[in-house]
Amino acid sequence: MSSSIPAGEGTPENWWSTSIIDMKPGMIRYRGYAVEELIGRVGFAEMVYLMTRGELPDPAAAKLLEAALVAAVDHGPQAPSIAAARMAITCGVGINNAMACAINMLGDVHGGAGEQCVTLYNAIAGRLDAGASSDGQLAHAVRAEIEALVEAGTRYIPGFGHRFHPRDPRAPRLLTLVDAAASAGTVSGRFAAIGRAVEAELAAQKRRPVPMNIDGATAVIFAELGFPPPLCRGLFVLSRSVGALAHALEEMQSGVRNKGPIPRHLIWTYTGTPARTLARP
Repeated sequence: MSSSIPAGEGTPENWWSTSIIDMKPGMIRYRGYAVEELIGRVGFAEMVYLMTRGELPDPAAAKLLEAALVAAVDHGPQAPSIAAARMAITCGVGINNAMACAINMLGDVHGGAGEQCVTLYNAIAGRLDAGASSDGQLAHAVRAEIEALVEAGTRYIPGFGHRFHPRDPRAPRLLTLVDAAASAGTVSGRFAAIGRAVEAELAAQKRRPVPMNIDGATAVIFAELGFPPPLCRGLFVLSRSVGALAHALEEMQSGVRNKGPIPRHLIWTYTGTPARTLARP
């Protein structure tokens, strides 16, 4: 009878295989580098790049990644994920549990726009590579991808517009850094041009500005650096974890217990059946 165990997995040491870390008693190597050589010489953003991409980045590329991570750390307690972290900590859980509550709320609607936006930028780039049109190639590719999203039922183009900020103050600064990196040859600048073209097309369609937001701007950086879309959501989660940590710690010091989503003196709006009497003896 043939074995159902895949080749190479028949022994305990081969059950897990990884190219990320090599470790033996007295030795730890990340992607081939001894940890003691990395400590004090490599920054955290560089370490993120190394662990996820396999190689250390150019210092200028690491600076761009770090800027994106810094920009997205927090957006206040009105953000559902941050509110969840604060509520969780008042229920007596540990700070890691509170952070997990925040992270677990980062889904397609809240926290997923960066990944979706990189997918959009990549799709536009793909149309350009395939020769979208001879004249107005970029505008044509952008328009086609936006139309495809709308036809698929997308109501909001990810990475553009903001329910709170008329203009997201984080986006222009990030784009300035991308422009400088493109001028220095660190990145191509291709995705910055694509992002701006999307912004222009949306403004033309809506007949009003629909500015790029933090997700659109960090998506430019992630796409310029070549990160695949699913990893971009993870990068946002990594960034927002810092905000969740800070808010959980602050709320821990408040001494408040069981803090719910609305103040205790307020009662939610009831929309159910009016008061009635049970017709039983």
